Amino acid sequence: MTAPRAFLGMSHSPLLGLNPISAEVEQSLNAAVAQARQQVLAFDPELIVLVGPDHYNGFFNELMPPFCIGSAATSVGDYLTPPGELNVATDAALALATRLMDDDFDIALSRRMQVDHGFSQALQFLWGGLDTPPVVPIFLNAVAQPGIARLRRCRQLGQAIGHFLDGLPQRTLLIGSGGLSHEPPVPTLAHPDPAIRERITIKREPTQAERAAKTQRVMDAGMALAAGDSSMKPLNPDWDKRYMDALEHGQLDALVQWTEDSIEQEAGLSAHESKTWLVARAALPQAPLRCTLHHYQAVPELIAGYGVLFMQTA
Repeated sequence: MTAPRAFLGMSHSPLLGLNPISAEVEQSLNAAVAQARQQVLAFDPELIVLVGPDHYNGFFNELMPPFCIGSAATSVGDYLTPPGELNVATDAALALATRLMDDDFDIALSRRMQVDHGFSQALQFLWGGLDTPPVVPIFLNAVAQPGIARLRRCRQLGQAIGHFLDGLPQRTLLIGSGGLSHEPPVPTLAHPDPAIRERITIKREPTQAERAAKTQRVMDAGMALAAGDSSMKPLNPDWDKRYMDALEHGQLDALVQWTEDSIEQEAGLSAHESKTWLVARAALPQAPLRCTLHHYQAVPELIAGYGVLFMQTA
């Protein structure tokens, strides 16, 4: 018998608490997060495997792995998330990396990973900060083509993580932090400004002025999207629903047949973040599991198709 396992898919948005939203929308969001927190704490995980993306705060185009495990990790504290060290389960992280390599799944390893709100917001919402049970952080590139892992490979990674967890006695919570449909103003190497291309290529610590300007730019983008005055791709609740339903009902065989182009065309350039959910979900049995939380709402002010999905094996 393997130890119980739970899956939590949770969207994130750096604009939570920054851009104004209606009282009704805020109440619904807060209620969903509170339910997630209650159910996670009731599950009482002894180990967390947290799969998240980065937004050019820790990983840059000078060296961009599709996946990377952190044996130590520090939150940069962007937007309203807490800075500081994550409580990384170093031995488990190294053992997972070793097992993946032994199983012919080549994986990058960072001994000093830097993470941003793509990791820290989920921990903040669930535990109030970074004082959490031991966590294995796994980065997933969701911004820089052609090195964004395809759906099939994400599922394979999740399955390999599941095989590793089969040998551990701890109750494990697998969190996928990202997505769903959204296309925030994250630049790519196709950007015409060479200074911007350089900024997302070479890793360096931004100044406070640069960080403040970035925050304001993203805030403005969210309000423009909500006002219908934006060139950004709108949120796609139908795509989000199909994605969440496929994970809830264990329809992973069908999900991995979706084309990569369709993700960007239908859900936006940053919808690849939803692959964090797939990695985490694939570490649990494929068969439909007991789902106790399925929440979704589209919040353009936050540039987020915001979803929360929780299920467990026991």
